[in-house]
Amino acid sequence: MSACLAMAVGTGVALAAGDGGKDYRPYPHVFVGVDGGAQVSFTNYDFGKLITKDVGMQVGAFFTPVLGARLHVSGLWNRGGLPSLDETYDFNTVAGTADLLLNVTNMFRDDKDKPFNFIVFGGVGMAGAWDNDDFHALAERAPEKYPFAWDDKRLSHNLKLGVQLDFNIARHFGMNMELAANNRSDRINSKTSGKDDWSATAAVGLVFKFGHKKAARSAKEAGAALPEQWATRMDTVWYDDVTYKDVPEQVAYEENIYYKIRMSEPEPAAKVAAIAKFVREHKNCKVAVTAYADKGTGTPELNLQYSKQRAEKVVAALVEAGVPKGIITSDYKGDTVQPFAENDKNRVAIVKVTGEGVKKEEVKTKKFKVEETVYRVQ
Repeated sequence: MSACLAMAVGTGVALAAGDGGKDYRPYPHVFVGVDGGAQVSFTNYDFGKLITKDVGMQVGAFFTPVLGARLHVSGLWNRGGLPSLDETYDFNTVAGTADLLLNVTNMFRDDKDKPFNFIVFGGVGMAGAWDNDDFHALAERAPEKYPFAWDDKRLSHNLKLGVQLDFNIARHFGMNMELAANNRSDRINSKTSGKDDWSATAAVGLVFKFGHKKAARSAKEAGAALPEQWATRMDTVWYDDVTYKDVPEQVAYEENIYYKIRMSEPEPAAKVAAIAKFVREHKNCKVAVTAYADKGTGTPELNLQYSKQRAEKVVAALVEAGVPKGIITSDYKGDTVQPFAENDKNRVAIVKVTGEGVKKEEVKTKKFKVEETVYRVQ
């Protein structure tokens, strides 16, 4: 990377000498770039032992001297640690984000001669992970259990915040130094702490900039200006006059009421109140209650009884909250049906409501007006 940077600096100096003067506008422009550096994850393990290499690519544009956007992909290597064994394990991650760029320097000094730009950025995207064999090999020796370990691949959200120093080498070339923080799912490293994990990256990159426009010529360069001549005309302008009318629509509402183990009381009551509110605010509602039990605990006979009690008590709670009993149907499945992949979520009563609501529909009417337009003839 240092050799590449040295070559870029030398190329930039040569190009700067042949820029043909300052006959271009630095903004707007498009850019592509590569970068490399290191990343580290912050978990319950010594982060100094979790530093790995990091490479990235970016493509984007600055639309104004202050505002820009880019697509940035980086990663490839990652590392985690198991404190109980005092060992680390390697896996692979790549994160891609769409970033909004804010050039703080250009808020105060917008010219071609400044040595660098200070840029802050933030973005959202996805992170993917794969090759988790090292973790599974260590987990077999660890005293703890890791039920959230993934096998083939794992996807997560990726939120990014960071800062960048963009050094202006030449019209088409720049070098940047970047620090960024990434927020991802805490399961991406096969462990869970109940809150998202953070990682940091530090990188140095090269950027190629293109698409600049020519600078406007001065009045002296353009020659003497011709005298201006103006004329007036009357134009008929058609437009849409927009109004709105109420039209009926079919609406649906669903709530999942979850239970602790061996419990059948609806919890929380706020969900029952929300269902009752929806029924009051819509016409011709039908309410379907279906209760379940998780297969991981109890026996089929006991789970069937629990799901029956849950269905009955949800119906009773809805009636008490003001829902007419005649519009409610109920059913219970025990543990014969598991609506969710996660075992504990199957201790649930699913309430589905259908009814009629009203929506606003746009109505456009073509109308016209006459406007006076002044235009330049010469």
